Amino acid sequence: MGDIVVLRHGQTEWSLSGQHTSVTDLPLLPEGESRARELAPVLGRRRFAAVWVSPRERARRTAELAGLTATAVDEELVELDYGGYEGRTTAEISEELGRPWSVWRDPVVPGRTPGETLADVGRRVDRVLARARELLDDGDVALVAHGHVLRVLTARWLGLEPPSGSLFALPAGAYGVLGHEHGRPVLTGWGLD
Repeated sequence: MGDIVVLRHGQTEWSLSGQHTSVTDLPLLPEGESRARELAPVLGRRRFAAVWVSPRERARRTAELAGLTATAVDEELVELDYGGYEGRTTAEISEELGRPWSVWRDPVVPGRTPGETLADVGRRVDRVLARARELLDDGDVALVAHGHVLRVLTARWLGLEPPSGSLFALPAGAYGVLGHEHGRPVLTGWGLD
């Protein structure tokens, strides 16, 4: 049975500064491009039945530089919609609220244009996982996307609730492997580079 390989896009200006980035489509920094190229030999040793990428430029370019040929662009792999917090850092949001804020605990944008809830993201990634599971007998499935959505997806793979994605930090340009042990979903590698 194949694995699911989750790959976070390479470094962008906003991932470097800690700004929340969902709908803003930023290019990779040179460091992000270099990191993606470094993954090509490692990922090239796997046999992929499918490679699904987020429609955002940073994810598509990461896949390309990592030697992965996208078999589908999947809208369900977009990053958590931060609503009015798009482009802002956790520190800025916390200062505005006068208390510590966390995407894993708090509403995305209380009292403003709402973003997406973690439960919404959980439902999206459950659909992605259901489709991916159908292909694992044919090889691995690569999912090239964004930090928070991939962390929620990992939590759901393991049977955890979406906020448990907080346990799976995934740096820009790193990947993880979701596999099986004795027929159960497990995490077989994480934060690999």
